Amino acid sequence: MDKNRIFYRINYQIRVPQIRLIDFDGTQVGIVPLDVAQKKAQERRMDLVEIVPQSHPPVCKIMEYSKFKYDQSKKIKDSRKKHKGGQLKEIRFRPHIGDHDLEVKLKHAREFLTENNKVRMTIIFMGREMTHLELGGLLFDKIKSKLSDVAEVPHRPSMLGNRMIFILEPLKKQVKGEGLRNT
Repeated sequence: MDKNRIFYRINYQIRVPQIRLIDFDGTQVGIVPLDVAQKKAQERRMDLVEIVPQSHPPVCKIMEYSKFKYDQSKKIKDSRKKHKGGQLKEIRFRPHIGDHDLEVKLKHAREFLTENNKVRMTIIFMGREMTHLELGGLLFDKIKSKLSDVAEVPHRPSMLGNRMIFILEPLKKQVKGEGLRNT
């Protein structure tokens, strides 16, 4: 079963003596006995749908249930389209990278971070470069300082084989007034 799905009681599944009725055109009829509301729904060849079960009395509306379900599924799909989760982007370096090349890669990282994506920075050591891991540490410090205005580094870099890996996360947006305290 889909946990995002909401189940509504319809017609004879509703088991309360009185309900607050909303007509098919959206006008509020008021509090009526359940059997009267069911008769009104049958006369219009529509369904009686319990849309707010937690209120007392529950709110029910006369509508076409199949159309209502279709509209609800469309709303869920639209909300999923608008929700964009942050992705993990990767940028690779060598320890002896030139200054201009580093600036270009940092510009890309800055773009990713402003789009609210995480960036995995990988420094790849080849051959004898493995004996100079301190160059990777210096490069890490340089990257961290240049991107400090848009990113934070939650953990120190870790070595995985011949690669030094660390992740940059976008800074959390500060709420207005945060940091201003009366002492």
